[in-house]
This record gives sequence, C-alpha cells and structure tokens, in this order.
Amino acid sequence: MAIVAMLLRMAGGLCMFLFGMKLMSDGMQQSAGDRMKKALNFMTGNRFVGMLTGFVITAVIQSSSAASVIIVSFVNAGLLTLTQSIGVIFGVNIGTTLTTWIVAFLGFSIDISSWALPAIGIGFILRSVKWKYQSIGELMLGFGFLFLGLEFLTQGFDPVRNDFDITVIAKWADWGVLSVLIGFTVGLVGTAIINSSTASIAIIMTMAYNGMVGYEMAAGFILGANVGTTTNVALAAIGARTAAKRSALVHILFNVIGACWALPLLRPLLALVDLVTPGTVTGGVHDIAITTHIAMIHTIYNLTNAALFLPFVKQFAKLVSFIVPDKSEEEAVHYKFDSISGGITNTPEFSILRAEKEIRDMAGIVSSMYSRFTAALRSLREGGKKHSENTAALCTELEQKEAYIDEMREALSGFLIECTRVRLNAQSEIRISYLLRVIANIEEMSDECYSLSRLLEKSVRKNNVFADKEMDDLIPYVGQVEEFLGLLQKHLSQRPTAEQTAHVVEIEARIDKDRKKLQKLSRKRIEAGKDVRTELLFIDLVRRIEKLGDYCFEIAEPYKR
Repeated sequence: MAIVAMLLRMAGGLCMFLFGMKLMSDGMQQSAGDRMKKALNFMTGNRFVGMLTGFVITAVIQSSSAASVIIVSFVNAGLLTLTQSIGVIFGVNIGTTLTTWIVAFLGFSIDISSWALPAIGIGFILRSVKWKYQSIGELMLGFGFLFLGLEFLTQGFDPVRNDFDITVIAKWADWGVLSVLIGFTVGLVGTAIINSSTASIAIIMTMAYNGMVGYEMAAGFILGANVGTTTNVALAAIGARTAAKRSALVHILFNVIGACWALPLLRPLLALVDLVTPGTVTGGVHDIAITTHIAMIHTIYNLTNAALFLPFVKQFAKLVSFIVPDKSEEEAVHYKFDSISGGITNTPEFSILRAEKEIRDMAGIVSSMYSRFTAALRSLREGGKKHSENTAALCTELEQKEAYIDEMREALSGFLIECTRVRLNAQSEIRISYLLRVIANIEEMSDECYSLSRLLEKSVRKNNVFADKEMDDLIPYVGQVEEFLGLLQKHLSQRPTAEQTAHVVEIEARIDKDRKKLQKLSRKRIEAGKDVRTELLFIDLVRRIEKLGDYCFEIAEPYKR
C-alpha cells in the first residue's frame, strides 16, 4: 500500500506540475498579446535571427513540443519555408533549457513551497477580477501550481528514502555505460508518454536530488528526453504537406544526431559541465549541485548541437529534401483547414496567425476570380464576339471557386469562433472580431465575381456586346478595382503606412466617381435610342464592380483609424 500511495502522490504531483505549466503558458501568451504576431516576421530573417526567434517562442509558451508543432504547422501553411524553419527549430531546442533552469534554481535551491500557496491564492484573485492584467494572475497561478507539483513530486520519494536502503536502489544507477543507456531509454519513452521534456527532466532532477539515480544516468536521461520530445512533431507531420514533413524531420534528425555524438562523448561533456558549473556533485541525498549540473548538461548539449548544425543549414535542408522527396499535390476540390495542435499548450495567438494566412489565400482566390472575369471582358473587345461556350466555361470555373470560398468561410469562421472560447486578451478579441467580418466580406466578393461572370455570359448569349466606346470607358474602371483587390491581398491584416492609407481612400473615391460617371453616360445612351437591354446590363455590371470596391474599402477601414 505504501508503494501505491507513493505512486499516486507522484502522479498527482506530476499532473499539478503539468497543469501549472499550462497556466503559466496561457498567462505569458496573453501578456505578450499582439507582440506574438511580430515573431513571425523575425522568423523570415537569417538563420541567427530565426534561432533567436525560436528561443523566444519556446520561452513564452514554455513547451518545446508545442513550439515545434507550431513551426511545422506554419511550414505546412506556407508561412515559413523549410530553410527558414531550420534556424527556428534550433532556437526552440535551446529555449526549452530556460524552464529547466527555473526549476533547478527555484525548485530545489530555495523553499519554494512556502511561496507556492500564496502565489496560487493571489493569482486566483487577480485572475477572477475583471481588469486589464488578468493574465498576470494566471501567470502567478501557474507558477504556484508548477512548484507545488514539484514539491509533491519530491515528497513522493520520501517513503522510498525512509523505508528502504537507498544505497541498494542506487547501485543499479552506477553501472557505467549500461546505466547511461538505461537512462537514455527511460528518458526517451517517458518524455514521449508525458508529452513534455521539461516535466520529465523535472522528474529526473527530483530523483537525482533524492539520491536515487547517478550523475551519468541522469545525463543519459537528458539526452533521451531530447529525442523523446520529437514524437509530437512526427505525429503532427502525418498527413501534412511535403514541406511540413521535411521540417518535422529536421527536428528529429537534430536531436537524434545530437544524441549520436553526445553519448560516446558523455564523459568529456560531463567534465566540461563540472568545469563551468559551481558546486561539486556528491551523489548523496538532497544534493543541490546535481540539479544545476543537470540543467547545465541540457543547456550545453543543445547549444553545442545548434553550433554544429547552424553553419550547414542549406546542406541540412538538401539532406531532408533528399530523404523526403517532393510529391505532386493535386489541387483540392474541397477545402480543409488543419488547425494547430500544440500538445499540452494551446496557442491561440499563433492559431490566429495561421487563420490570417488562410484568409489571405481566400482573398487571393477572389482576386484570381476577378482577374479571370476581366481577362474575359477584355477578350470580347480584342477578339470581337466570342462563342458562348467560353463564357459558359468561365461561369463553371468561378462557380466552383465560389463554392470553395463558401467552404473556407464556414471552416475559418468556425475555427475563429472556437478560439473565442479560450480566454484571450483584448487585442486578440478585436482581431478575431475583425477577421470574422473580413471573411464574410470576402465571401460576398466571391458571390459578386460569380455574378459578374453570369452577366458576361448573358451578354454574349443574347448578343448584347458593348461597343468600343463603352469598352474604352469600362476597362479603366475595371482596372481600378483590380488594383484595389491586389492591394487588399498584399496588406490584409497589416497596419499600412499613412501613405498606403491615403492611397486606399483615393482609390475608393475614384471608383465611386467613375461609377456615377459611367451610369450617367449609359442613361444618356438610353435617351439617345441605344439598346435598352445592353445599357441596363452595362449599368448592372458597373454597379456590381463598384460593390467589390466597397467590400475592399470596408475590409481596409479598421486600419485607417
């Protein structure tokens, strides 16, 4: 029964530790707010900036597994290239060492349990009160639960230490190479099961602190934990595009190859750790030094691994491209949106970034629909009367794209609404509200593009083709809306400069002015005896094109404030 009670106590402590990590992650994300969005721009820099970005992302969300899954998802979405993602992945592995140091310094060096309960109490109050800094309360609450869970983990080993001869248990931890391999295997499997390298390293720190494992076995455990944390990335890449599979392979190879050089050189690595880390490892019970040495092993291993790989980023990209060959991916008939799954950590800020990328693609489809319409309109003038089959084929093509846009609206709106069920900061709530309006407007624009193709098909079928003079007036007007759509796609979800904002207002004013002018000219032609049906068709065409400009202006309007 004592063993069962110990295991249950340890399981409860581990769950509390993981729950604290999640709360800390959520609080830090919400504190960061819209600044998380800027991280993506840094990822597109050189390999050193990418590595720094990966470090910062992992430090914020407190999970290398979640950060790596996010990177793979961004590559899958086209937000990052394979080469850009490699430096970020290196930084992710370095960033995971930060939490290990926090645990080593605060979890064992000081009596953190006396601070854990007050932190939980204060954090709960701050989180419950509606005010600007609720996220700070969540951060404190997570901090308290994390270290309270660590305290329960440490106390969970007390029955073993008090009721059994600890030297007997510790003997199997000093079997040289065999103990290192055992530690490596347990670290790999345990991290894959727990789904958190930080939590598994906290466990090995606790066991080492209680004298239950030796120094070398703990080091082997650290190397195994780094390999075990890649399982989430491998799962995330299943069914993903080729680029995402390659990015996941980068993360796996980085840690596997790192373990291949670190295991044979473990003793020189430990000698380096002993040289740069204060304190001497005694291997006894309540050995504070061993916890900081374990954290240093984790840090030096990841820093050395990154330093070895960083000069060969391009060659590394070629290697994974060779291992995972390119496959032709057919254009999807139906839309499917794969949201980000970050393991123990939900990352709404990055999920919104992912949705914004899809919305830009959505705007790109509408832009292509309008371009196909304008090309068909110009061909009527350049080639005279066309066969109705050409415009009928255009209608069929735009109808399919319009249906695809409808599916995008349904999926993306549902996803963003789902994001609102997670507590967000005020800026993220505003962004989601804005993006929902953008999605609705883009879907309406796709309807207008399809309607324009129907009007064009009707004009050809009924031989109501516009005269050259009318086309001379219409084509510049059509081009203004085309310019507006291109500008919208380029700057969607970004805050444009004052010059760009003035340009948006200018285009909208010009479209409105020309719409009135064209409709007035058409009414004059009707009064002069021109074909009424052709002119009414012309007026309807002008009105629908102007409506597209209105939608573009409505999407851009929030950024003029």
